[in-house]
Amino acid sequence: MDLQQLHAQRSASTGVRMAVHNSKTLKVTMVSGQDLYAKAGSMIAYDGYVQFDAAPGTLRRSAEEMVTGEGGRLMLCRGDGELYLADYGGEILVVHLNNEALSVNGPTLLACDASLGLTIEPVKGLAKLSGSGLTNLVVRGTGWVALVTRGIPISLDCAERETYVDPDALIAWTEGLDMKARRSVKASALIGRGSGEAFQIGFKGQGFVVVQPSEDTGDRFKIRG
Repeated sequence: MDLQQLHAQRSASTGVRMAVHNSKTLKVTMVSGQDLYAKAGSMIAYDGYVQFDAAPGTLRRSAEEMVTGEGGRLMLCRGDGELYLADYGGEILVVHLNNEALSVNGPTLLACDASLGLTIEPVKGLAKLSGSGLTNLVVRGTGWVALVTRGIPISLDCAERETYVDPDALIAWTEGLDMKARRSVKASALIGRGSGEAFQIGFKGQGFVVVQPSEDTGDRFKIRG
């Protein structure tokens, strides 16, 4: 799995499907037959011939709502040219999947190749936190994915030792990692930003987790009813 984080002053790579044009702008090279899903309203500029349509009915509505919010939409982009996307000045992170899967905090997904699968799947190892279970957005297949974060994210390798993260800073993780919950009752006043017990998610295995240097107050996972 190839993960990019390019700095603001570094120009985008040429001949690459997706690249960070600057730290807050995604550049996508559009080619006929290689369609793209993107957040509706994220286009800031394009050159060449690019069309924008509603996402097809084959895309599960639940996946679309997890990305864009209740009632939100994804757009299908197609054509030939250069497309530039952004999301309220957030930092851009580009990942290339090679027949792999990435579990993503839905609202952080800015764009992905339309050939990739988007599904809502249970979060294994954390079901005990909710009687109904927890779900997250999984992007699966071979292709490009762009995420948007609050601040420049970091990637943490989980292979050597167990890694714990604050769920409010969690952006994405490699599917297949072992996960478990940890509560730090006595340290809640020091670790957690909210009230009650401080809660972390532990990851272990071959892969990585991505965290942002900002804590999102929104729900990180969806509860299955």
